[in-house]
Amino acid sequence: MIGLIVCLGVLAVAGGFGAVRKVRDGRLRMRGKDGAVRLTGAELGAPLGERATLVQFSTSFCQPCRATRRTLAEVAGMVQGVAHVEVDAESQLELVRRLEILRTPTVLVLDADGRVVRRAAGQPRRADVIAALGEAV
Repeated sequence: MIGLIVCLGVLAVAGGFGAVRKVRDGRLRMRGKDGAVRLTGAELGAPLGERATLVQFSTSFCQPCRATRRTLAEVAGMVQGVAHVEVDAESQLELVRRLEILRTPTVLVLDADGRVVRRAAGQPRRADVIAALGEAV
């Protein structure tokens, strides 16, 4: 009987964790210290967009990174002056540590000056990216 209770407790905790993760995954939001972070084209290895930049941190083995790459490239192609820059997290460990990137894909939305406006861990939805760009532009 105790084993059954422990099993049900573990399932409840795991289900709760999964539900929270599903709600938070890929949401573009602002963290307290993100607004003070400014990135340059030299740090990213590509020029910033005239109006905004979509920065994607990814790794070679990350499956959601491929879908995120397509989404961000599509949105960048829709809005003039917006650039999409993909950064290999494995080769840019110092930048990853400085920005506290914990998983891939992580997407940063930068304004024209390179300041972080929004951030998402996980695969963002196209509508959320467009809304975040509206704030950056």
